[in-house]
This record gives sequence, structure tokens and C-alpha cells, in this order.
Amino acid sequence: MKKKAYLGIDIGSISTKGVIINEENEFLAESYLWTEGNPTEATRQVLHALREQLDGEQYQIVSAGTTGSARKLVGSLIGAQVVKNEITAHAVGTTTLHLDVRTILEIGGQDSKIICVENGVAVDYAMNTLCAAGTGAFLSSQAHRLGIQVEEFGEIALKAKKAAPIAARCTVFAESDLVQKIVAPVVFQGGVSKNAGVVHMFEEELGMPVLVDEKGHLMGAFGIAILTKEQRCEKEFSFDIADTEFKTREITCGKCANHCEIICVYRDGLLIDSWGNRCDNGAVRQQKEQMGK
Repeated sequence: MKKKAYLGIDIGSISTKGVIINEENEFLAESYLWTEGNPTEATRQVLHALREQLDGEQYQIVSAGTTGSARKLVGSLIGAQVVKNEITAHAVGTTTLHLDVRTILEIGGQDSKIICVENGVAVDYAMNTLCAAGTGAFLSSQAHRLGIQVEEFGEIALKAKKAAPIAARCTVFAESDLVQKIVAPVVFQGGVSKNAGVVHMFEEELGMPVLVDEKGHLMGAFGIAILTKEQRCEKEFSFDIADTEFKTREITCGKCANHCEIICVYRDGLLIDSWGNRCDNGAVRQQKEQMGK
């Protein structure tokens, strides 16, 4: 009899991450790649990579979960049993590996987050939603402008004799009231956590050590995999989904003044899910779409 395994996928604006864990929360497979504006294709590629790593003779995935900005879309594609926001997923993943963590800093492709933890439970959080200053997308664009690899950006920055003047300072961590909430131990995660220069500046600004976990860029996927394991709503997952053709279509409902933009997801030409309506009129439109009317 095969051992149980659990799949977690974190679909961000810049990168898509996937992990498979066992009952003991050990990593069996992992994948990290660029989303490139196409979460559907990125998910397919992540699943292909995970399939190659997983020992299918020993393990069977019995449930799956999704998190991140495209969690609803990808959740529909793969038939996920659990779909949760990234705050919850990152908190669960980090507190599983670091039981005493009090503050989680996470910087992804287009947003930054701070999560306050007490006794292993997230009790408060804040994130920037209107500004991408200091995020992965900003760092990648600046590295491209300078003609260097983004992976080299941090090490080069640490060699600077003095900081370059910047016209404005805009980041979620700049506000003094948020900085005062930061309590050690601090764990920094997300793709930007691999930038040594950013880690150094956090430690200098906060006046305390900042831990970067080796798996920090995978914490969202790891956390949602744990959550789907704990849900115990099991259904065998097939990697054949990675070879299925998916398409999305956006329609505008004109049944009321809201004019909701409804996202429809099709698998092999059949509607499998849709969302975006803010009233029942939109649900009727979705039903008609499914019936081909």
C-alpha cells in the first residue's frame, strides 16, 4: 500500500511554487519557477517537475491545496480541497519549522507582508497593496537595467561604500508603528529573502538577527500542503491534470449596475468553475454560460 502525500501550490504574480510533503511534513518534491503572466501554464510546468521527483511507487497524493494571488483559478484547475490566502499559508509553514518565531517578514513579487505570531498562531498582519517598492519585481527590473543577474544583486550591493540617494522612501516596513511591532525571533522569507543585501538592511534597521530559512521561498506552498493534510478531505490526485488543456475567459455581466467581470475556467472545452459575481444575477449568467446559452 502506498504512503500518503500532500500537494501544495503557491501561485504568485512573479513565481509559482509547488511542494509535496509526507505525513511527517518532510519535503518529497519541490519546484520553483517564473509565472511569466500565465499561472495556468506555470502550474502545469510545476506539476511536471514535481511528478519527475516524486517516487510514484511509494507515494500517492491524496489531497491538494492552493494559495497565492491565483489560488482560486489554480484551485479550480487541479480540484484542490483547500484554498487559503497566503497570510495563513505562510504563517502555518513558518511556524511548523520555527516553533518560536514571533515575526514573519515576507517579500514576494509585488507585495510585502509582516505577520505577527504569538504561541504559534498569527495574531496580526499588515501588507502593502498599492506600492511595489522593494519587491521582487522592482529588484528584477533594476538588475535587468544594470545588466546583472538578480541573484547577484544582493552580494554586489553589500560591496557599496555608501548608499545611493533615493528620491522617496516607500515600503510597508518604513512606518514606525509597524517597526515597533517586530519582535524577535524574526524569519524573513519569499524570493527576496535570498537577496543578502536586503537581509543585511533588515538586520541593520531592526537591530536584531533575521533568519532566512533554506526553504523560505517555498513557505507558502509548504504551509498550504500542511493545511490540506490537516483537512483530511482525501481524494486521489492524478498528475494527468498537467497534460489537460485549460482556458480562461472573461465575460461581463450586464444584469445589473455592477457590471461584474466574471472569470470562467474551461477544461477541455467544458466550464469547470467561475467567479467574480457580486449578486445572484451574475450566478445566473454563469449558469447560462455553462449551458452554452
